[in-house]
Amino acid sequence: MSEEKKQDEIKEEEVQEEAKQESCEETKPETPSEEAEVKEESEEPVEEEKDPAAEIAELNEQIAKLKNAYAKAYADTENTRKRLENDFSQRSKYLIKDFALELLPVLDNFERALSQEAGDESYRQGVEMIYRQLKAALEKQGVTEIEALNQPFDPNWHQAVMSEEIDGVEPNTVVMVLQKGYKLKDRLLRAAMVKVSA
Repeated sequence: MSEEKKQDEIKEEEVQEEAKQESCEETKPETPSEEAEVKEESEEPVEEEKDPAAEIAELNEQIAKLKNAYAKAYADTENTRKRLENDFSQRSKYLIKDFALELLPVLDNFERALSQEAGDESYRQGVEMIYRQLKAALEKQGVTEIEALNQPFDPNWHQAVMSEEIDGVEPNTVVMVLQKGYKLKDRLLRAAMVKVSA
């Protein structure tokens, strides 16, 4: 029996030694590379949680900036559209300006021809008919005669080439039209050449 006791004691000692070794391994310091990994893990920046109110304020600020940028872009687009529409309407409104200016001397010559006595009445009627048609076509496009005779002198519509003192007539009144003036819609096409009382 004594041998059995000895074997039991030896086994107990072996078990105790294994237990000691296991406890030593658990407390044993890690290798340098493992220590570095542990340090790196602990040194990683921890993302700080932002205050929700601060995040909302920041997002509201970004929204305000984007709304402002949108409003500016929209306003620029609207201004460009309006400018282009205005340019187009102005261009189409006064499209015949150059053509009408070319025709005004023709009208003047018709009026001079009609102011002369003609031997052939049918010839005169033909010329008068052409004059009326030409004048009507121009009026249809917005070309109208500027009223000048016995009107107060207006430098916007009249060009004074002569002045004369006339009894019974107020100063700066148009007393004679030397060449008719015309306007295209609301713009001056050609100023009326007039004689004005002084």
